[in-house]
Amino acid sequence: MPRPTGRVLTLLELLQSGGTRTVAELADRLGVEGRTVRRYVDHLIDLDVPVESVRGRYGGYRLAPGYRLPPLMLSDDEALAVLLGLVAGRRAGLTTTERTANETASAKIQRVLPKHLAVRLDALMEALAFTDQPGEFDTPDAGILLTIADAVRHRRPVSVRYTDRDGRRSERTLHAYGIVAHGGRWYVTGKDPQADDDRTFRLDRIAAARALPGSFEAPVGPGPAQRVLSGLATAGYRHQVTLRIHGTVEQIRAHLPASVACLEEHDSATAEDRAPEDRAAERWLRAELRAERLDWLPPVLAALDRPFVIERPDELRDLVTGLADRITAYARRD
Repeated sequence: MPRPTGRVLTLLELLQSGGTRTVAELADRLGVEGRTVRRYVDHLIDLDVPVESVRGRYGGYRLAPGYRLPPLMLSDDEALAVLLGLVAGRRAGLTTTERTANETASAKIQRVLPKHLAVRLDALMEALAFTDQPGEFDTPDAGILLTIADAVRHRRPVSVRYTDRDGRRSERTLHAYGIVAHGGRWYVTGKDPQADDDRTFRLDRIAAARALPGSFEAPVGPGPAQRVLSGLATAGYRHQVTLRIHGTVEQIRAHLPASVACLEEHDSATAEDRAPEDRAAERWLRAELRAERLDWLPPVLAALDRPFVIERPDELRDLVTGLADRITAYARRD
């Protein structure tokens, strides 16, 4: 059975839809008697909701003209969950046939939020970027996410407490360029002014974030999503791998995405910068990547089914030869 408070809120929603509702209609919708409806109306009046009584044959109750609900009372986490859900649904194609419905729903929610929260969420929507990989994402800390988004929007330095993959803790100053959702995780990319280098940090490894005084200039060049993908592909892992592969950009990217490998041509132009007709042309491309382990690469190269040359490391060449020998032996068995 619904609690009385829940029925009172349902009554408010019914009145809010407009027009005059009879006592009999409201009682039927709420599953209560007429005198209970009148008691619920008294509750709303006690809460300063202007419910008017309309007498006569078609009388009942209605809201006073011009009445609007107060701001939607959502916590930072709740509002963040709703808006990110709408954004994720739009990217996954989980929308109605009316393509603008998702955008208008987001706008309505932001319009009735308290101003301070609406401003912060608006900053996040501006700072947020997605890669081409859909999927479920881990749950970010709302306070950290909104603080960094505000720093991105206003080009303010931000101090973060970070724990790297080896468990080392440090406090960094970051000129954040953007926030990127990729492969189920959240990343922030920006410049570390102390190291004078671009860095990519996992958001779930940031324990705290606070804005600092000052400002910085917006960077030129690749956008935040491309910076994160490049950063992941060139991360400091155990093995540095260089391959030359003959094929199209699309053929290679189907097995070695941008988050795994960087593609370049001999004239130093990146393969992705080529015109669409050039990207579809087969040619020799250099792929560079870093990996903690090499055992996953031979099956990938076999599935790629394109001519390739291993420039480094020699260990990978041995692994590929071993896989080829095993496959040949399996194929010759009766």
